[in-house]
Amino acid sequence: MRRVGVIEDHSSVVLGLRAMMADHPHLEVVATAGTVTDLLDQGLDLDLVLLDLRLSDGSSPSANVEQLRAAGLEALVFTGAENPYLVRQAAKAGVLGVVRKSEPTDVVIAAISAAAEGRQVVTTEWAAAIDGDPGLADVELSPRQRDVLALYASGEQADRVARMTGLSPNTVNDYLARIRIKYAQAGRPAGSKVELYQRAVEDGLLPMPEHPSR
Repeated sequence: MRRVGVIEDHSSVVLGLRAMMADHPHLEVVATAGTVTDLLDQGLDLDLVLLDLRLSDGSSPSANVEQLRAAGLEALVFTGAENPYLVRQAAKAGVLGVVRKSEPTDVVIAAISAAAEGRQVVTTEWAAAIDGDPGLADVELSPRQRDVLALYASGEQADRVARMTGLSPNTVNDYLARIRIKYAQAGRPAGSKVELYQRAVEDGLLPMPEHPSR
C-alpha cells in the first residue's frame, strides 16, 4: 500500500480524494495538513505528497516543493489553478507532475499511483508550463541578468535594483542594455519597460497578472 499525504486547505478536496481512493486499496490518505510545515511536523513515513499550488498561508510552490524534497518526500501537484507561472515554479523545483482537480477519477488515480512509485506524471499542461510558448525564441540570460530583469521589469528603478543586488548602477544599466539586445536578436522587442515586463512574464521570471475577480 502507498501512503499518501495531502497538503490542502479545503476539507472538501480531501474528502473527495479519500472517496476516490476508497476503491483502490493500494492507495491511502494517511495524513492531511494545510501547510507543508504542519504535515512535516506529523513525522510520518509517506510515499507521496499531494500539494495544492495555492495555500492560504501565501507560501510559494517552489518553496513548498523544496521543503518537502529536503525532508525526503516527493510531491505531485493537485490543483485547480491555471496560472502557468505557479506550475512552472513547482516544476522547476522538482515535482513529479501536475494534475488538475477537474480531471476524471481514473486519470487522478493513475497519476497518484505512478507518482507514488516515483515515476514522472507528464501532462499537456505541465509540459506547456515548463517549456513555455514554443513559438517564443529562447533567450539565454545569465542568472544575474535574470535577477536584474525580474526586479527592473516588476517596477523597480535601476538605482534601486543596483542596491538590491549589490551591483553598481552602471553595471545594472549595462545588463539591461545587453538584455534588450538579446531579446531584439531573438525577434522579441524589449525596448520599453512595458516590453521588458512582457518578456519577463513570457519567460516565467514574473507571475502572470491575475484577472480581477468579478
